[in-house]
Amino acid sequence: MPTFVRTDKCDGCKGRDKTACMYICPHDLMKLDKDGSDTGHAMKAWNQEPEQCWECYACVKVCPHQAIECRHYADIVPLGASVQPLRGTDSIMWTIKFRNGNMKRFKFPIRTTPEGSADPRAGISDFDKSKLEAPDYLFNDDLHACDMSQFGQG
Repeated sequence: MPTFVRTDKCDGCKGRDKTACMYICPHDLMKLDKDGSDTGHAMKAWNQEPEQCWECYACVKVCPHQAIECRHYADIVPLGASVQPLRGTDSIMWTIKFRNGNMKRFKFPIRTTPEGSADPRAGISDFDKSKLEAPDYLFNDDLHACDMSQFGQG
């Protein structure tokens, strides 16, 4: 479900040219209404195309005032409940508030390795790049060449 901005919490990231949600949105949906002409709320961020939202939660996690929320699917969050992440330096705390007032919190680390130490090719053997030029080869961690007959080729 798409994100929406709680105007009572948003401060437009203190009037900067670009808000945190504008910076992080991979689909460039978040905008800052500087003069209030688009939304009636000056210096507040807003989702200009909610139906295009990827539901990646990037803006929800990055907002310093927890002003961005997401309407959740009923099978994930019961009706009337809300979910809000709070990003710390080493973890994200997810707070679920149920409609009866009960709250549950879950804390997950942001990283499991020190920054810059992740090796994306760890455990994968080196491969012969010249094989990539062959029409019957698909890169598959160099374990084996793909049988192209399953795709109607070869």
